[in-house]
Formats: sequence, structure tokens, C-alpha cells
Amino acid sequence: MELGNISKPTYGPGLEAPGSSTPGLVTMAHGFLRLVQPNPLPIELMNFGQSQSEFSQEDIYELLLYELGFLICAAIGFLFIILMPLVGCCFCCCRC
Repeated sequence: MELGNISKPTYGPGLEAPGSSTPGLVTMAHGFLRLVQPNPLPIELMNFGQSQSEFSQEDIYELLLYELGFLICAAIGFLFIILMPLVGCCFCCCRC
């Protein structure tokens, strides 16, 4: 087994779908993740030494834009959790 140069690793071009017995599900999951999170991570904003007062409005806007897909999915999930039982209760109790 050849280890290569451990001090300077080489990385591949990007993420690849893992070999699986269900390639349709893997493709669907990767497609959903690309749909929800199409923007690259703004690494320059991830300085944990900064205090919150040093963030500008543009930085906060950029972080919210990055998380927009997840925020929309969370809002739809929250509405589904609240509205589904409420609508079901209305259909069951108020047969009009």
C-alpha cells in the first residue's frame, strides 16, 4: 500500500456521488441539496475572533443569502407541522 506524500495531500475535483445500490435516491438527494444550497459558503465571513458588533449589514445579508434555502425549508416544515393537524381537525369536526 502506497501512502504517497502525507505532508502535502492532493484532493480531487469535488464531491462525487458514492457508489450505491440505489443511484436514483442518491441522485435525488444530491439534486435537493443543490436546489436548497446553490451558493458557496462565504468563508471570509467565518472569522470567529470577531465580535458581533464588527459585522456589517452586508455581511449579515450575505450570510442570510447563503442560508436562504434552509430557512425556506424550515418555514415550510413549520407551516406543515402547524397547519396539517389544524386542517385535519377542521375536516373531522366540522363536516360541512
